[in-house]
Amino acid sequence: MAEPSTTGLHAAWTFDPRPPRPDWGIALPAVKRLSTRGPIQPAPPPAEAVISLAHAQGIATPLVRPGDRVLTGQPLARDAQAAAHASVTGTVVAVESRPVPGSSHTPCVVVRREDPERFDPALRPVDPAVLTPAQIAAHISAGGIAGLGGALFPTGRKLRAGAPIRALIINGVECEPWISCDEMLLRERAAAVIRGTRIMMRALATEQAVIAVKVDMAEARVALHDALEADGSGSIGLAVVTARYPSGGERQLIELLTGEEVPAGGLPRDIGHVCQNVGTAAAVADLFDLGQPLISRIVTVTGGAIAAPGNFAVRIGTPIAALLAAAGGCRAEPARLIMGGPMMGIALADDALPVTRATNCVVAATAGELAPARLEMPCIRCGECVQACPAHLLPNELLGAVRRGDAAALDELGLAACIECGCCDHVCPSAIALTPRFVTARAAQRPPPGPGEDPS
Repeated sequence: MAEPSTTGLHAAWTFDPRPPRPDWGIALPAVKRLSTRGPIQPAPPPAEAVISLAHAQGIATPLVRPGDRVLTGQPLARDAQAAAHASVTGTVVAVESRPVPGSSHTPCVVVRREDPERFDPALRPVDPAVLTPAQIAAHISAGGIAGLGGALFPTGRKLRAGAPIRALIINGVECEPWISCDEMLLRERAAAVIRGTRIMMRALATEQAVIAVKVDMAEARVALHDALEADGSGSIGLAVVTARYPSGGERQLIELLTGEEVPAGGLPRDIGHVCQNVGTAAAVADLFDLGQPLISRIVTVTGGAIAAPGNFAVRIGTPIAALLAAAGGCRAEPARLIMGGPMMGIALADDALPVTRATNCVVAATAGELAPARLEMPCIRCGECVQACPAHLLPNELLGAVRRGDAAALDELGLAACIECGCCDHVCPSAIALTPRFVTARAAQRPPPGPGEDPS
């Protein structure tokens, strides 16, 4: 275990810098090498940006109307949780519901790009050292930053912990087999991740943090180690975790690093932790040091159908078709188009949908890269799903309760703790589609998140 810090109020906190391999989860083939052969590339700004106003806590209120001219970085919508900003300079042509990945109707602002690009003159660097923790969190909310790991929970809201926090955990594990945007960010901008980590530590009033990466991220690990050595403070640790999926799940990562479990129905902050993604940390650094709100993000574009897989710095609102074109286009017709990874990603109906803040990866997979459809057979009670479940549930028992429509049993069996990772489906010898059934059952049972709830 790491030596505990001898300063601050939480001197007893420790983490394991080399957590052992867990007995849950599954081993997946790593296919990140397709997209990590070259540096992060800038994708051209789109001719028309469709900018979603949604985040995990709701919808920001529009500040603009059709016909308004906007500058890059100008606020388009705002609420107390996370604003949305123009990712291009141009004219607002619509404020209306549009389809985005995962939703057929989401309020959006549509901006038609015009040259030359001009940035909002109100954008300015801000020194976090002169701000209170509450002011730092408020500035992050105004900067539109939401969890770039995919959950889209407003970062400013998550930093208003409301209770003492022992440590901030920065998640760079990226356990899905195709996604490499976090790995490439760490290779190229480790210092920005550390800078953003420090700013968020100040917001949380904690003196301890750890950045976690996966064991097979050799170059990212070296870059982080060198940047931490240059930082020199010793208050941010580095942990290298197993490649077993889904070790990058928030609760699973806390368990691996600390040996503690987030209580059922609880949140990481209940045991003194806050988790943020490495991309979120870099975005926080850019907001304070460059004055840049969240108008772009890194997206992995990969899969056998892609001519030139890679990672791209993409303006929010860019059509996925334009992003595919930046990667050389498709050399073959994709059998499936997926946003995110194959385990927890969202199937895309077409490539006209826009990149959102939640878009970390686009996979254009050929038929040979996908598992063939299998006929679903009866459960044989083998227990493989129970062994694999990272949430320590009984998927076979949950399946029976779903089929019976037994809401009380689902609650007793802990359906709410399911992280929808797909491990149970992957190992099931009877090819039972367990996760889709659990997703539907959870949606039926779960009320909308309240103003202080983190859905992750």
